[in-house]
Amino acid sequence: MKGLLALSRLIDRITRMIGRSAAWLIVAAAVISAGNAVVRKAFDWSANSLLEIQWWLFAMVFLLAAPWTLAVNEHIRIDVVNSRLSDFKRNVIELVGHALFLLPVAAMVIYTSWLFFISSYAQNEQSPNAGGLPLWPIKALIPIAFALLFAQGVSELIKRVAIMRGELDERTGHGGYHEAVVAAGADLTHDAGGGTSKPEGDAR
Repeated sequence: MKGLLALSRLIDRITRMIGRSAAWLIVAAAVISAGNAVVRKAFDWSANSLLEIQWWLFAMVFLLAAPWTLAVNEHIRIDVVNSRLSDFKRNVIELVGHALFLLPVAAMVIYTSWLFFISSYAQNEQSPNAGGLPLWPIKALIPIAFALLFAQGVSELIKRVAIMRGELDERTGHGGYHEAVVAAGADLTHDAGGGTSKPEGDAR
């Protein structure tokens, strides 16, 4: 399990780095939107490319930040039901949901969107709007983003199994289990010379 938790920590770090970087694209979109409005009013000039790059940036934030949202436990839940269940039932729902729904759907989208991108790239698909942007680069983002989501789903499965085995403390509230996994890795590494020790979770 120690090796799987190490893999989970690696996936979480990559997801967090990409998600935080993608979040800054909101600022870029706001600057482009404001600049486009200024030049349109001041110089009576605009371009479809400036409009399209805004939805490109929105799509990049939405797709690339989704795995990070899952990692920090900020995705939408039916909390009014989930909070009434026992820990065991919640863990089973999480395990089944990730294994039978999230991962298969993400894999299916990766496959179908990759074919979608290949077709677009082969045709050098362009925007139907004059002066617009090519479409195939943004379509390439779909399989990439869902591959990241698939990887994060694997990370969540690893953490959930570790929780059910008693090798990882469950994190309450938001924020996911990243810090708990880091602590688990540190404790297991520290205890490598002797017996196994149960990691301490986040006190919050």
